[in-house]
Amino acid sequence: MSFLTYEGFKQIVSSQQLACAIISVQKNPDGTCGEIRYVAANEPFLDSNYALFAPESGKKPTRDQFTMDGKIYTDFLPKEPKFEDICYRTAWLGEHFHSYIDTTRMYGMWTENILLPLGNDEENKIGYLELFYTLSKMIDTGKFSVIPPDTASFVISACLKMKGQEDFDSSMDVVTRDILENTGAQSACILTVSPDLYKFDIISECVKNNAYKIKDLFIRIPYEIVEQLEWLCGETDCIIVKDENDMEHYSKKAPQCVDVLERNNIHSLCLVPFVHQNAIIGYLYITNFDVDKINTFKDMVVLMSFFLSAEVANHMIMSRLDYLSTIDLLTGVYNRNCMNVNVDELATKLVLSPKPVNVAFCNLTSLKTVNDIDGHDSGDKLLKEAAEFLNLVFTNDKIYRSGGDEFTVISTSANTQEFEEKIAALREEASDPDWLHFAIGYYCDQECKDLRLALRYANEHMLKDKSIYFRNHPDKRM
Repeated sequence: MSFLTYEGFKQIVSSQQLACAIISVQKNPDGTCGEIRYVAANEPFLDSNYALFAPESGKKPTRDQFTMDGKIYTDFLPKEPKFEDICYRTAWLGEHFHSYIDTTRMYGMWTENILLPLGNDEENKIGYLELFYTLSKMIDTGKFSVIPPDTASFVISACLKMKGQEDFDSSMDVVTRDILENTGAQSACILTVSPDLYKFDIISECVKNNAYKIKDLFIRIPYEIVEQLEWLCGETDCIIVKDENDMEHYSKKAPQCVDVLERNNIHSLCLVPFVHQNAIIGYLYITNFDVDKINTFKDMVVLMSFFLSAEVANHMIMSRLDYLSTIDLLTGVYNRNCMNVNVDELATKLVLSPKPVNVAFCNLTSLKTVNDIDGHDSGDKLLKEAAEFLNLVFTNDKIYRSGGDEFTVISTSANTQEFEEKIAALREEASDPDWLHFAIGYYCDQECKDLRLALRYANEHMLKDKSIYFRNHPDKRM
């Protein structure tokens, strides 16, 4: 191959109008991808890379001084196993690639890449490829929609199935099942992340042969580790971990996350972020897939993520509105609005079908004193602690913040003895007049027909208990 000289390569790239570079790919003795370098680049390629990747700090070279020839690609880009795999397959396996990638999170533009094989020097273990790319600030839907027929068929079919379901959960389950089958994976799931609430949720999962529950695995994982998924994704539209080398690379970026993968026998991972308004709101998470199908399903899952992102974003918005309308934001228990709705619904059901109901009113008698003496920040802390304690005592029961210093408990899951034991535990533990103290009134009805009457009786008992408390602690009545 007589053209395998620097002058020959420079002549090739200089004849191209698009941004173009020749890239060399070294083959390691074990047949894996080695060092990747820019061999020669034309002026359009250098112009765009100078604007994007020339160092901002230190001594910045002038445009005339800036060169990429002979330099390792990681001098300009973060190390990317997916890019290395494509380069190796092009230079050494003679494959060609065309991709249109969302790189807006990296440098604010969409990138169209074309990689063509140029041949290789087997004696020196060096292969070569020609890379063309163009940048655009706005998505070119025409280019993005040019996809293989089988990919288009899968995405259209999945979207139609998704829209044909009666509810959100069913539509997500259909998609994860189809993705599992198409990728030959062991598991696939859709998870959402809410950084402001410091939480994540598995909203859909599918595991081959129902071998385990993904939720059971993630329930043991703290949010801090799930947060590292964003570090794994970095600024790409998808990461693919296909072998131990990739795993070792990503362990440097997110060691705790990779440790969890290895402890759960995850050998390959495809992670596609759901991006909404330039923020990651969730992920398509696929594990132990058929690595031979990577080039077949990679475009499919990335394209599918566009439709899933819209569905997931809408679901999260509606869930957040529901949360705001039913949850007291300070304490995390249900609010008065939710209590009114639930009481109306339960009261109607009890008229038609009476059943055991236990109710309690818990007045935080110490709140006013704490607010007046220590300030409202301390009062807020007390309210949070009170709600946490009520949640510990009244597990499986509905707890509402029904007033500024008042909580209401409605239970249909405990019998009278169990409920009274909970009340006794509450009285014993929440008995500090200087901090956490409740005046408590409760009422149990094993054949309840009138919920509002039960609530009235419980409230009257609470007021009596409160009166006794202030009679015994007159200094607390301020």
